[in-house]
Amino acid sequence: MPSQNLSPFSRRSFLQLSAAAATYQIVTEPMLAAAARTPHGSDGVMIDSNENPLGPSQSARDAISAVIPQGGRYLDNLTDELIHTFAQQEGLNPDHVHAFAGSTPALRFAVIAFTSPQKSYVTADPGYESGVFAAAAANARAVKVPLTKTYAHDVKAMLGAAPDAGLFYICSPNNPTGTLTPHSDIEYLVENKPKAAVVMVDEAYIHFCDAPSTLDLVKAGKDVVVLRTFSKTYGMAGLRCGFAVARPDLLDRLMDRAGWNFMPITALVAASASLKDPNLVPERRRINAAIRQETFQWLDRNGYSYIPSESNCFLLNTKRPGKEVIDAMAQQKVFIGRIWPVMPTCVRITVGTQEEMQQFQTAFQKVMRGTTAFSLHPVHPARPVGRNRVLLS
Repeated sequence: MPSQNLSPFSRRSFLQLSAAAATYQIVTEPMLAAAARTPHGSDGVMIDSNENPLGPSQSARDAISAVIPQGGRYLDNLTDELIHTFAQQEGLNPDHVHAFAGSTPALRFAVIAFTSPQKSYVTADPGYESGVFAAAAANARAVKVPLTKTYAHDVKAMLGAAPDAGLFYICSPNNPTGTLTPHSDIEYLVENKPKAAVVMVDEAYIHFCDAPSTLDLVKAGKDVVVLRTFSKTYGMAGLRCGFAVARPDLLDRLMDRAGWNFMPITALVAASASLKDPNLVPERRRINAAIRQETFQWLDRNGYSYIPSESNCFLLNTKRPGKEVIDAMAQQKVFIGRIWPVMPTCVRITVGTQEEMQQFQTAFQKVMRGTTAFSLHPVHPARPVGRNRVLLS
């Protein structure tokens, strides 16, 4: 039986699991990556799911080992400890923070909560697709708006495309481009959106760069929900832990759809230990940036086109159908990310370890030079995409 000694923060969110939450499936990054990839074993280079190859920090691993003997307990107090730690570090009231098993469930429940057949879901194209699947489950119109020429979210176009919007979704840095949307643009969207609409800012990749967070908009009481996850910089994708940060009334609307359950205690202690490690984020940021820059320099030297990124992934233009390149790379046991229909000749690459990126370079050179048995079909180097945009040439 679950513990009856719920804390004030848990009690506020302890709602009976709704029929809607039980019905709607959650589509996550690993699910999308798995659906797109060629089946592979454990001996390949897997740079297709935006995972962090470094895994959890040593302090997180030690915390997991220490809590394993208590694995037979629910230990809801660990959730409160994690929330208190995060809230204190960010200058937030703890009742503005709710923990989830990763950030995607919160995105899913927000779409269900704030959209409907009368209220549209608005996102970027290309962008993270999970919300689009949720909108379909809610029978809401999904409006995809092309990025700007600098690959930021086009907030003015998003506003113009959906006067009936219920939820605007901004991922910054964006998945899959790794590019930023300026804080000022997000502010503009918040101030000019329809009155009843909510802006969700997904900061899953924020720690890979120096960009300012939008948590200040939550502190200012705006209609904003910010997502955070420990899956990326903190290397905890398989442990599943994240936050939704918003005004309590907005969080209550999410939880009305989500129901309530206990978090895995291994994820909670690992996340708490990670937050308390002052060197973890800057060191991980430095490592990722160095390997990413070395990869970009190699691409430049060899004449390959890509979208410069500030994250742990980037889009690489193959100048031919991306799916063919993905399959050819899989033959080399290098598994790269999927394509987005709006950019059919671009493939997403996750930044791996230095050794993994060297293996990527070797395999990619073979594939692009046609020295493998896999046949590739060239296409024109530039194609119109969306509103007067072309792919990188």
